[in-house]
Amino acid sequence: MIPNPKPSESASPTESTTAEWTSPERVQKVLARIGIGSRRVCEDMIEAGRVTVNGETVQLGAKVGPEDDIAVDGRQYSTMPDAITYLLNKPAGTVTTAADTHGRPTVIDLVPSSPRVFPVGRLDMETEGLLLLTNDGGLAHRLTHPSFGVEKEYLAHVKGSPSRGALRSLREGIELEDGVTAPAQAALVSPGLVRITIHEGRNRQVRRMCDAIGHPVLRLVRSRIGPLVDSQLRPGKVRALIAEEVLQLQRAVSPSR
Repeated sequence: MIPNPKPSESASPTESTTAEWTSPERVQKVLARIGIGSRRVCEDMIEAGRVTVNGETVQLGAKVGPEDDIAVDGRQYSTMPDAITYLLNKPAGTVTTAADTHGRPTVIDLVPSSPRVFPVGRLDMETEGLLLLTNDGGLAHRLTHPSFGVEKEYLAHVKGSPSRGALRSLREGIELEDGVTAPAQAALVSPGLVRITIHEGRNRQVRRMCDAIGHPVLRLVRSRIGPLVDSQLRPGKVRALIAEEVLQLQRAVSPSR
């Protein structure tokens, strides 16, 4: 069986501490606040012509507001003053939705009620593991849009033990009712336990891929989203991403990565 993650010492969520941003501020101050570097480092980036606002290279001393798009070396960064992104270890039996008409528990029940966040993508009801929830619509869009190809890694406990040929089929693409899947990474971790990495987001995709090779999934856990892993986060627990983790996500979905 797939082992449960080890308990985390910091399983409780952290509230956003970013002050409200309502008026224009100097670019270097905003960049430093979101974790790009020190104020001096950000000033050097601006002087080197590496920073753009709304697609235009800016000079030192320029000001930006919360509605502006800031990019460094072509990588766009979120500057929302109240942006927060949570990492949840979703337990089986919870629904990835904001509300459920059948009264089933949802992932929203497991995160703080304020500020309001929404899930990034979906995990089906019985699938466990890592799920992001955020109020940053731009980041959520880039994480889920297929053109950015963010990897999602799963551990699938399947019936039987797939052969080399079956694993090769997963890597080359599987014919499903909605088309052939993109090539995946697939490796046998131990008998009956397969690590599968995909960058698509089709409904129940990993389960359908395993069905297609004759090895139905018995238990499915998502273990990685892009650069994010956390083996210490217990099922049902949530935490806020730190600034460096948010930057890692933003770099992963940058068009210039």
